[in-house]
Amino acid sequence: MKTLLINGSPHARGCTFTAMSIVAEELEKNGVEAEIIHVGNMDIRGCIGCGRCGETGHCVFNDIVNDIAPKFEQADGLVVGSPVYYAGPNGTLTNLLDRLFFSTRFDKRMKAGAAVCSARRAGTTATLDRLNKYFMIAEMPVVSSRYWNMVHGNSPEQVMQDEEGLQIMRVLGRNMAFLIRAIAAERDRAGLPEAEPEWIGTNFIR
Repeated sequence: MKTLLINGSPHARGCTFTAMSIVAEELEKNGVEAEIIHVGNMDIRGCIGCGRCGETGHCVFNDIVNDIAPKFEQADGLVVGSPVYYAGPNGTLTNLLDRLFFSTRFDKRMKAGAAVCSARRAGTTATLDRLNKYFMIAEMPVVSSRYWNMVHGNSPEQVMQDEEGLQIMRVLGRNMAFLIRAIAAERDRAGLPEAEPEWIGTNFIR
């Protein structure tokens, strides 16, 4: 069992990485392999809505998005982490997630998903809400902790002083490992929930 963790901060070993490392450590302790990939310092362009991925199964822009896609397909869980930018996630990360979720055609149902964010002060819940939307539209169970999945601080050293935030990350890692194992056991016993035979799209028009 494996979880992929995507660090959307421009700082490879900053506050967001500090939080995600604690989650990864708990996952490993509980029998789930964890891999952290740093993307926040990359120049990742947004989706242009060309629709080519519907024909090919991958994004027309051959960059880190297509590199991550097979790792995501093989993973049992996905954690995405971001610093707070104007009460929202880093645009580099959302560009990646827009294209990753839209271009890939593999079944994401019942992969565990979790978002983590770091902030100096505020904007965390709005950031988490935005990131959780990716999981919720893909039928991925969203993993919770004992509070919103956030840490506070303006440096890794300050994050390590956020004792409640550190506890939140530890609990998140353990909860995610448990959910991944539980889903795997039920999948082996009875399979995944029945899938809808086709997508029904209703546009809001008159």
